Amino acid sequence: MPLLLVAQKAKPKNDSNYDDRLLHFGFSMGINTMDFLVKMKTDSDLRAEIVSLKPGINIQIVTDYRPSTYLDLRFLPGVSFGQRNINFYDLSGAKWGETQVLESSFLEFPVSLKAKGMRMNNSRPYLLAGINFRYDLAGKKEYDPDRPVYIRLKRPDFYYEVGAGIDFYLPYFKLTIEAKMSTGLSDVLVHEPSPDYAEYANSIGSLRSQIWSLSFHFE
Repeated sequence: MPLLLVAQKAKPKNDSNYDDRLLHFGFSMGINTMDFLVKMKTDSDLRAEIVSLKPGINIQIVTDYRPSTYLDLRFLPGVSFGQRNINFYDLSGAKWGETQVLESSFLEFPVSLKAKGMRMNNSRPYLLAGINFRYDLAGKKEYDPDRPVYIRLKRPDFYYEVGAGIDFYLPYFKLTIEAKMSTGLSDVLVHEPSPDYAEYANSIGSLRSQIWSLSFHFE
């Protein structure tokens, strides 16, 4: 009986010049969750925790420069919006005071290096690392007497960022799915407590911002 060898048909490759261009552009949309790395003062009788992580959105413009085959330099200016809720607890574990709802509206200017793997049919994995300057337009210069928020945040901050993703080569464009973590380098808490509710700010040693994002790039 003859032996029949059936060769698997190769998946059609979507030919494009995305990876051959020295410079190309696109846009990006995604979701994020914003968090804090909280350090309490050692002599504080309160403990702060981030609760009810709220999903936010981010919108960016993609500028990609390709200096070599497996390395891209990327600049993605844009905006992001999100919210962080902080609850305070006393030594017995009971909730103390009011939930602090801290909203952020960032202008952001990330620059990153994208290290690409080999293309496998119509997909290519990659890793990235970079820095991001964010400016929080929602940062308050003064406490608002009409809102029970007694923590203020500094507006500018630098972040380091690491992430990974996959490029998908479609017939007419390239779709990228990317997950990224951003961690602030400095303490963003304004150490000027509210005159009437000083315990909120005075109990915290430092707040460092941390943002997790899932983005969809169209290039």
